[in-house]
Amino acid sequence: MSKSDKAAIPSAGPDFEHLLAQQVVIEATEGDDRTGAQVIAPDHSPRATLSNTAPTAAAPRAGLRAAGGVDAELQREVEQFLYLQAELLDAKQWQAWIDLFDEQGVYWMPVTPEQTEWEGSPSIFAEDRLMMEIRKGRVSHPNAWSQAPMWETNHLVSHVAIESVDGKQLQVRSRFHMMELRRDNVRHFGGSYRHTLVRGDDGALRIRLQRVDLFNGQAPFDYVLQIWV
Repeated sequence: MSKSDKAAIPSAGPDFEHLLAQQVVIEATEGDDRTGAQVIAPDHSPRATLSNTAPTAAAPRAGLRAAGGVDAELQREVEQFLYLQAELLDAKQWQAWIDLFDEQGVYWMPVTPEQTEWEGSPSIFAEDRLMMEIRKGRVSHPNAWSQAPMWETNHLVSHVAIESVDGKQLQVRSRFHMMELRRDNVRHFGGSYRHTLVRGDDGALRIRLQRVDLFNGQAPFDYVLQIWV
């Protein structure tokens, strides 16, 4: 290091010594409170915290807990229902999977965890039964390029918790991991499910709303999702 370089380095005066004694490495400057990624991309808005969003039945909530006193038989029924759903997806039994939804059923995958509705906001998926039928016909067509060669998925569902039981309606949350094999590439998706389940006149559970929050939903992918996660 030359003498001119050394001269350019400010000496550790009393102010610096005071900050070092407090283990302060970076001191904020007046008039600019941007740090980290905001300096690199100043037009980027930080994600809102969950506590600042309006609570809804579909949105994740802080301090989640399972409903107390849930019957063990009901817990097992709900678990088996979610496991069946995963098995049908992996087996590509699309119609049987769609039939798990009731007539008002909606499959919804929001863009961000803070999203509380799909009608006025973009979503990755927002499909009622009619849209599910259309998607099923498209991916099942013999000339569907996105399905050639045939691909495989493998779902794991866990952490099933019944949050509330209100008459014939249940609020359920769970976690999932899905691996997708297409040609020689494997993609990994994970996140949480939030189900609103209703009990039909036949006594069977049906899906009124399935919310899917991908923890890596904003990651870059070589091709878009073709089928439900």
